[in-house]
Amino acid sequence: MLRVITANLNGIRSASKKGFFEWFGEQKADVLCVQEIKCSQDDMTPEFLAPHDFKGYFQHAVKKGYSGAGLYTRHEPDDVIIGFGSAEFDPEGRYVEARFGKLSIVSVYVPSGSSGEERQEAKYRFMDEFMPHLAELKSEGREVVVCGDVNIVHKEIDIKNWKGNQKNSGCLPEERAWLTKLFDDVGYVDVFRTLDTRAEQYTWWSNRGQAYAKNVGWRIDYEIATPGIAATAKRTSIFKDIKFSDHAPLTIDYDYKIKR
Repeated sequence: MLRVITANLNGIRSASKKGFFEWFGEQKADVLCVQEIKCSQDDMTPEFLAPHDFKGYFQHAVKKGYSGAGLYTRHEPDDVIIGFGSAEFDPEGRYVEARFGKLSIVSVYVPSGSSGEERQEAKYRFMDEFMPHLAELKSEGREVVVCGDVNIVHKEIDIKNWKGNQKNSGCLPEERAWLTKLFDDVGYVDVFRTLDTRAEQYTWWSNRGQAYAKNVGWRIDYEIATPGIAATAKRTSIFKDIKFSDHAPLTIDYDYKIKR
């Protein structure tokens, strides 16, 4: 069994103080993907670098206290790729890929466009660059699991307030169409939805009002996989018992062995 967890930490130091690494140590994970670590290399403590005999690999943003992605693995990778070759977005710390034989596990942090039009346009540029990269990984015959904060809901079932967010970043028609193309044309699979078709299964809640308490949320954290490994997915869960960040960790178990 291969257990893969993805979690946007909204600051690795903040999540650590809320018990995230203690929780992680109890999960029997194989790989943990993290996003928005908001921490420079100089600020990474031994716990942040190698908790519970896992080894961490990271891409830090050039801008201090911003973005950042990484992954922890208890299996020695054959290769680790930092960044996906984007002149614009690699300096923002958004992509780490670990390769185990023909399997790639990717931690990605897609930009948010919620701060204004300029960042929304940057988000579209990221999407335009990232789709061909995912298509190329798949065309190489690799099994791929893309984990991370995609900052887009796909369908009405994935957001509490569908009508009220049609003009807001993360729920724009162009963004949702991008995911549809990734699934229907490029051939990736929204793994969570193959296992859990229930409504109101969210991974992010606004800090405004009582969004978390009332479960007024969005499902924007994903494990998106190529069909072969996606078909082996057996169980999934969203962990909400402890609030480590404004996102909840997503866990999926695959009936898959890492082959060396």
